[in-house]
This record gives sequence, structure tokens and C-alpha cells, in this order.
Amino acid sequence: MDLTRALVTERAEEYTDEEPLYPVEEEAIETYLAAFGENEFGWRDVEWVVQWHYRRFLGTYPEKEHRAGEKQFGENEFSEVRAVIADVVASTDLDEQIGCLTALEGVDLTVASAFLQFIDPERYMVVDGRTWGVLREAGELDEPYSDPPSVEEYREFIRACRRIGEDLDVDLWTLYRALWRLGQ
Repeated sequence: MDLTRALVTERAEEYTDEEPLYPVEEEAIETYLAAFGENEFGWRDVEWVVQWHYRRFLGTYPEKEHRAGEKQFGENEFSEVRAVIADVVASTDLDEQIGCLTALEGVDLTVASAFLQFIDPERYMVVDGRTWGVLREAGELDEPYSDPPSVEEYREFIRACRRIGEDLDVDLWTLYRALWRLGQ
């Protein structure tokens, strides 16, 4: 598969027209950057990111696993989550950011990448087997998806995404939407 600008923009547009969660995702992309950056968010905001991570699969993610992940995240104290988000926003070191986020209950690297996408959508994108698979098929990643990936694998993933985004002149949110549709 050749990831061209035309293909990526076409599939990203298809996503906006057909994916049922798009309106709330778009609102979150627009509002969470400021909310998380200014530490002006509530429990429902962080809870929504975790729920979105699992529920965007629209029933194909095992129900028992996603309910367990959401419940486990709910065991965190909000003050701790708020402090972690503030630390992540203040840092530019991916290892530190992932380390802070994965110290929270119910947050593995994939959930951490969802937080990073909403904290800084210009630099980060959520990782999953579906989008990884598209990049691998396109020759952008060599190894199969690990569930969950390591920090180094995520670093490789995000480098590939940034390179493609720059080459095609699209932002990561557009690229995510295209890869999600291509992965169906």
C-alpha cells in the first residue's frame, strides 16, 4: 500500500462522514489541548479519554477487558491524575511522559498514547494494532504489533507517523483518521 496525500485525505474525510464518534472526538481534540495544558479539566474529561480508547472499537474490543480497564482507572485519586497530567504537559521527554501516565492504575502504553494524543495532538497519536498494521503494510514499520507495545516501539510508531505527516503535509489527527479507516 502506498500512503499518498490523496489517499490519506480521502480516508480522513470518509472518517469524518462515517465514524459515529467523530463529532465528540473533534470537540475533544479542540478543547483538551487547552484544558489539559492549563490544568482546567475534571474527572469526566480524563475518564472520557480512557473510555474513548476502548469504545472507539465499537464493540470489537472485548467487553470484559475494556470494562476492567475503565474500572481500574477509576481507582485513581483525581488529585493524582491531575498531578500526572500536569507533569506530562510540563515534560518533553517521551519516556518520562509514558512513565508518569503508566504509573496510574489502568493505564498501559496504549491508554497513555490516547492521553498523549489529546494532550498534544500535534506531536502524538494513539497507537493500536489497527493503525500499526496499516503502517506495517505500507512498509513504514517492520515488526508486527505488540500488545501493548514497548516505549521504544511507540517511539518508532510516532516517528513513522510524524515522517508521513510531514511528507504528506497532514497533521497527526488527520493521519490517525485515515489510518483508522484504512485498517478496517
